[in-house]
Amino acid sequence: MAMSKATKYTLWVLWLAGTLAAALYLAYALLGKADRELLMPGPLSAGHHQLSESCESCHTDPLGGGELLQKACVNCHGDVRKKPFDSHPAAKFTDPRNADRLEKIDALHCVTCHTEHRPEITAKDGLTQPKDLCVHCHAEVAKDRPSHQGMAFDTCASSGCHNFHDNRALYTNFLVKHLHEPPTKPDGELPAREFAGVVGEIMGYPHDRFPLQPLSADDMDAPDASPADQDIHRDWLETAHARSGVNCTACHQPPDAEGNPQPWTDHPGTAGCAQCHGLETKRFGQGKHGMRIAAGLSPMTPAQAQLPMKQDAAHEQLTCLSCHGAHRFDVARAAVEACVACHDDQHTQAFAGSPHAQLWDRAQAGEIVAEQGVSCASCHMPRIDFDVNDWMSRVMVDHNQSANLSPNSKMIRPACLHCHGLGFSLDALADPALIDNNFSGQPRVHVDTMELAEQDQKRRREKSGGDDAGMFGF
Repeated sequence: MAMSKATKYTLWVLWLAGTLAAALYLAYALLGKADRELLMPGPLSAGHHQLSESCESCHTDPLGGGELLQKACVNCHGDVRKKPFDSHPAAKFTDPRNADRLEKIDALHCVTCHTEHRPEITAKDGLTQPKDLCVHCHAEVAKDRPSHQGMAFDTCASSGCHNFHDNRALYTNFLVKHLHEPPTKPDGELPAREFAGVVGEIMGYPHDRFPLQPLSADDMDAPDASPADQDIHRDWLETAHARSGVNCTACHQPPDAEGNPQPWTDHPGTAGCAQCHGLETKRFGQGKHGMRIAAGLSPMTPAQAQLPMKQDAAHEQLTCLSCHGAHRFDVARAAVEACVACHDDQHTQAFAGSPHAQLWDRAQAGEIVAEQGVSCASCHMPRIDFDVNDWMSRVMVDHNQSANLSPNSKMIRPACLHCHGLGFSLDALADPALIDNNFSGQPRVHVDTMELAEQDQKRRREKSGGDDAGMFGF
């Protein structure tokens, strides 16, 4: 039966109204007024799931294509795509001699291996290529390295073997250098903190606002101090801030972009910290703890984590002060107590009974030097030698706690080797049970990395007549 004009008109009106409503909702969502997760083609990976409210962090232009996505990746992860950190830098594939490699796999674009919104194919570390992707370029590896004969290509990235990006702890000449080391070094200790000793040489430090001179209680410039603030005053006076000329208004009234002081705030954010600790703040924003703040979102809460967390901390916002506390800025508390106050996985629970915790307690009691104590931060936020500028480097605590998290071989150079031999470290990091009990005991897993390196060293020496010039490694 033919449809009447009135019915057709009604259907057209309904169709137009539905289309308009959908368009308005889409605009509403894109402007940040609705739950953007409803518009995503699939969930984000574990590394990016906190950014589901900030599509523009990656999709900087709604009409942009692959080049804009690549730029977004580089903006956050570009530092680790450069030598000496990246074992497969872009320069390797833009070299005409390696043009044939690009025909097999496009290694110039991050999304080739890390495609977001595809949970059905996303594996550990956000990898969406099959585990045997190395075969694309290294199918003939056994001809150059007889030690690799018979090895399956889906084992390349196993702990103790290769890491596509940061392979520095596993280069052959580095392995050979650390052959036959004892499990625990008799003189092992962490690098000493040195910010206070070199702050006078850091040109980016605001010396004009914070002259390096001690302040007393009479110098405090907090407005309307009351007797109830005496504990706060005492805490501040006992800190390096007071000893270094950093007064109350420095944090509570940080300057705006033009350098003018802002109104006093009782709860300053990371902008106050960034004035003097710019590197630490930047690195904090690159890790899972601070990535939401860096993206302009509300701070992360433990409830948003994908690891087990303590229920009573579920809704605590994670900022600089969450770990360091206000006014006292206790670095010892930040290194252990702050971690265990939120984390509730088996590894964290086992820390208190671990050999590392025993060393930490002895260091806090003054029985051993501070650099021999091992805290949560010693391994997960290690002290690294960081380039401040083109002519200066300093030891700093790496506040990007994601930098050496996975694959865990990235932890070897900045953390493990201060106290342990390389072979022991590789075995320990390959033992899931040992990791769960926070390294209480000896590894029950052994990887052949050191033996393979020694075999390759011997073979190459024989081939070159005893000359090590042909050793591969970087």
